[in-house]
Amino acid sequence: MTPDNIPRFLLDRIMLGSRIRFISAFIFQIIKSYFMTTKGKYTTEEWAKVSYSVFKTIEGCGGRFDIQGLDNLDRCGGPVVFVSNHMSTLETVIFPCIIAPAMDVTFIAKESLANYPIFGEVIKAMKPIILRRVNPREDLLKVLTEGKSILEDGRSLIVFPQSTRSIEFIPEEFNSMGAKLAKKANVKILPVAIKTDFWENGKYIKDLGPINRDKIIHIKFGEPLTIEGNGKEAHKKTKEFIEENIKKWRVENK
Repeated sequence: MTPDNIPRFLLDRIMLGSRIRFISAFIFQIIKSYFMTTKGKYTTEEWAKVSYSVFKTIEGCGGRFDIQGLDNLDRCGGPVVFVSNHMSTLETVIFPCIIAPAMDVTFIAKESLANYPIFGEVIKAMKPIILRRVNPREDLLKVLTEGKSILEDGRSLIVFPQSTRSIEFIPEEFNSMGAKLAKKANVKILPVAIKTDFWENGKYIKDLGPINRDKIIHIKFGEPLTIEGNGKEAHKKTKEFIEENIKKWRVENK
């Protein structure tokens, strides 16, 4: 009997449960990455490879990806600010294998994540902007200063304007940090809408929650937006793009 002929519930039992299999494979990739950082070999290319390994693990556990708008990555004409909603750990680990082959990129990370044993060293190896998330004004100034430098060096930046991961998208809680940075650095915004509740937040360890194969993983890249005036219009279009796609996906997946 081949794996294709084995009922899914039986295969899950053989594999000790799809969640255990998935989390074990994910942790293995983190440990592998950590050892590369200790040898100074964790480059953007390696980051993308590890990300792709997680991508394939997700597919192996029944995850189904719907990725749209990849052609927009080729229309940027230089570094951009990716502005995305933030739903789970999934987009954090999957974005590198989608974006890095097209352009050099890094991200903004919370200080609490950067202080994690092992995982924190992997995060810091990609030289992200690390925020304390205590003083919003202090964080904004740091993003504008360090972010401008990163973009001027030719690296794009992934920004999650929500203060924390959330299944619900609330436009009023989606700050304009990305638009302000893009304006200051004179680059474009590339909106990203995601629905990644396939990988749910954990009850005890938020980053290691259960997976739900009934939920399709949606990632859609919008068209690059040029910042005009104070950037409010680009920020508004970004929120509308995210909100419209999430609503559409929820209707389609019912």
